[in-house]
Amino acid sequence: MSPAAPKRHLYRTTTTWTSAAGATTSYEAYSRNHVVAVSGKPDIPASSDPAFRGNATRYNPEELLVASLSSCHMLWYLHLCAVAGIVVTHYEDAAEGTMVEDANGGRFERVILRQRVRIAAGDAGKAAELHHEAHRLCYVANSVNFPVDCEPRIETMG
Repeated sequence: MSPAAPKRHLYRTTTTWTSAAGATTSYEAYSRNHVVAVSGKPDIPASSDPAFRGNATRYNPEELLVASLSSCHMLWYLHLCAVAGIVVTHYEDAAEGTMVEDANGGRFERVILRQRVRIAAGDAGKAAELHHEAHRLCYVANSVNFPVDCEPRIETMG
């Protein structure tokens, strides 16, 4: 029996930047503000990190990457808990990523997911173990070339 063909999923976004006065006449002259859009969803106001002349009130690509890793892990984790009979009542992740800027540009060297999970029913040990499986299954974590570490903390109600 041959393995099933992999399913493919296509994701489309539109990123739009419009020149204000100055355009790209110099590195200092242009705005880093742009909009990330997905059809039928609210726009995401984005910019570069303030360290790169960006707008601190807008999301930057580095924050969105860390958020994507955190969100993907959480969604897998909640799925696995539901299947295992573990009742999660609260999930919070204080995720952080470290990027290194060097002569070649830059790269992330590590992201740490610091999950705090509260459960109302189910085994706390199993709840902690499921973070390993969620990490293994996370599409985004499987797509990056740097370590993504998990430091979960499980609390029980009662």
